[in-house]
Amino acid sequence: MNKFVLRQSVLLFLTAVIWGVAFVAQSAGMEYVGPFTYNGVRCILGGLVLIPCIALLDRMQQTSQDKDSLIRQDSITREKKDNSWSDRGLLLGGICCGVILFAASNFQQFGIQYTSVGKAGFITAMYILLVPVMGLFIHKKVGFKVWVGVAFAVCGLYLLCMKNGLKLEKGDTMVLICAFIFSLHILVIDYFSPKVDGVRMSCIQFWVCGILSLVCAFLFETPDLGSIAAAWQPVCYGGIMSCGVAYTLQIVGQKDMNPTVASLILSLESVVSVIAGFLILHQTMSRRELLGCCMMVIAIVLAQLPNRNRKCMIEKD
Repeated sequence: MNKFVLRQSVLLFLTAVIWGVAFVAQSAGMEYVGPFTYNGVRCILGGLVLIPCIALLDRMQQTSQDKDSLIRQDSITREKKDNSWSDRGLLLGGICCGVILFAASNFQQFGIQYTSVGKAGFITAMYILLVPVMGLFIHKKVGFKVWVGVAFAVCGLYLLCMKNGLKLEKGDTMVLICAFIFSLHILVIDYFSPKVDGVRMSCIQFWVCGILSLVCAFLFETPDLGSIAAAWQPVCYGGIMSCGVAYTLQIVGQKDMNPTVASLILSLESVVSVIAGFLILHQTMSRRELLGCCMMVIAIVLAQLPNRNRKCMIEKD
């Protein structure tokens, strides 16, 4: 493994660690504020954090262009257009992603109230399997390994969630719905990201998600500055680390990296969530639930393994 691949892998692993521990922050934040309030404040904070990140990335990109005298004028013009906040595609993509993120993050936040951090992390990780399955509806092929992964995931979910017959518990159901919505979120990002600046679109989506969450907070909850101040640690972690820092690390880490390898590394957030729940919140899992986690890890790995022709298992027709 060369130094570049090692560096990118470390950045992606740090992203997975931050996102995995974020489940603990989300659970801890619920002791002080409601789900809508928590998501609203942390997303607004995440949007604020990304603004200086965007300025830094713009400066780095401009410096890179200045050093490369072979860049054509039309390429420079296109880059300037891509970096414009007024681009219609950027605004549309940010709004669409923000609305979907609002639904997914709040289903997840409500679900965490009724289930453990570890289970929430693993059930949320189902989006890695649901994305290729949902891709069938937009005419994308799915490889055999993905279907095997789906079978393992279903068995793992059964062991994790089904304690009293074929009945999902309240929290598990909400987090599972969250996983489906996150799958849609990833597909929408996949559609817009090649056309617009990804970090700018993320900044817009955080603002949209934050505003919608705060509107719901004032309608259905009783947010106050005292409670938000008391929850400053989990809120700051969720906003600064999970939204701002982790997303930037993901963008930098995925550059020139095999997307299959990147997705596999990022999926480790589910494993980190179990470890963090045990170490920080002292949450334990039964042998049955641990077996379910192991089966879901196998499912995630199978879903991300490349085919022999080194193409992704999901290809456009």
